[in-house]
Amino acid sequence: MEHATGATLLVATRKGLFTWQRDPHDARNAHDTRESRDAQDNAVWRLTSGTPDFAGEPVSMVLHDARDGTDYAALNLGHFGVKLWRRAREASTWTELPPPAFTPQAAQSEASQADAQAPSVDLLWSLETAGPDAPGVLWAGTIPGGLFRSGDHGASWQLVQSLWDRPERAEWMGGGYDHAGIHSICIDPHDSRQVMVAVSTGGVWRTRDDGDTWALAALGMEADYMPPERRLDPNAQDVHRLVQCRNAPNALWAQHHNGIFRTLDYGASWRRIQAAPSSFGFAVAVDPHDPDIAWFVPAQRDACRIPVDARLVVTRTRDGGESFTALSHGLPEMPSYDLVYRHGLDIDATGRTLAMGSTTGALWITENAGEQWQCLSAHLPPIYAVRFV
Repeated sequence: MEHATGATLLVATRKGLFTWQRDPHDARNAHDTRESRDAQDNAVWRLTSGTPDFAGEPVSMVLHDARDGTDYAALNLGHFGVKLWRRAREASTWTELPPPAFTPQAAQSEASQADAQAPSVDLLWSLETAGPDAPGVLWAGTIPGGLFRSGDHGASWQLVQSLWDRPERAEWMGGGYDHAGIHSICIDPHDSRQVMVAVSTGGVWRTRDDGDTWALAALGMEADYMPPERRLDPNAQDVHRLVQCRNAPNALWAQHHNGIFRTLDYGASWRRIQAAPSSFGFAVAVDPHDPDIAWFVPAQRDACRIPVDARLVVTRTRDGGESFTALSHGLPEMPSYDLVYRHGLDIDATGRTLAMGSTTGALWITENAGEQWQCLSAHLPPIYAVRFV
């Protein structure tokens, strides 16, 4: 069954993959005037099944490939390792694929000892598709900080050795995990050879030639947690999340450990932005049409990862970070201790519908750019990622 863009929402949680669909027969969506879109007139979203895919298993990442309708799901089974599954368009069953894995060549980069062992993938942290100009190409980021590329729809994966072998990687360090990881991959929608990745902790890196060569792209970011002499070091920046405007790919927003940063020149320079009630957080979304519009979910601070004053809000800027509006209509009343992971906020192709899932298992959606939020569920497992189809 075909669905309009943004009509299906995939929700990856600690206990399975849930799917919501927008009711196509909802009469409240028959009009598309500005008034109807801005009013509290939420569409009906329905859970497709009471039993999720991969029930009881932690789904760390999910991806829909709009080029061919394929879905991908990454699982983190702890002792049993990382798993990767693929579901073809309109299929009801999933097929297991070999997940990204380090090779003995990667081990040689790790140490000079002849008996050095290849690292193991602890978490498949990010999955993205290339553009229409690179059919079948997928990218994956892992913990430890490996970047992998597939040219055959995920049937096989190759470590991007050119990034792995960068001497700067020796200084990468873990943010919230023991090892550094690649959690954000931004592919230029007009030129799939141009890719940017964010590392926690290791800055932002850019390739213009499909991964053959790489350069740091974090000039202007500030790491207040580092000694003064390394505060501006591009390789020491802890980026929590990196997103790119689809229609203006030179414009990217970063939620950083020490605030919000923005670039308008493809990462050549970044500007620090202060926001109320806080600039600390993990999630960020950018309007696909207007690079000046972005959303964030602030938390109090690093040492106290709860909403400021126990009040969950989403902040939105419409002027490139010059001002922010706190949006909370439909979000829980105080006190609220929901935290939103870096992949827990997503925006659809229209730029008006956003979904947000929290670590306490609550899921919200808005169809008027955050003015009004609708709670779809308050009783899910902790949510790792939300993605629109």
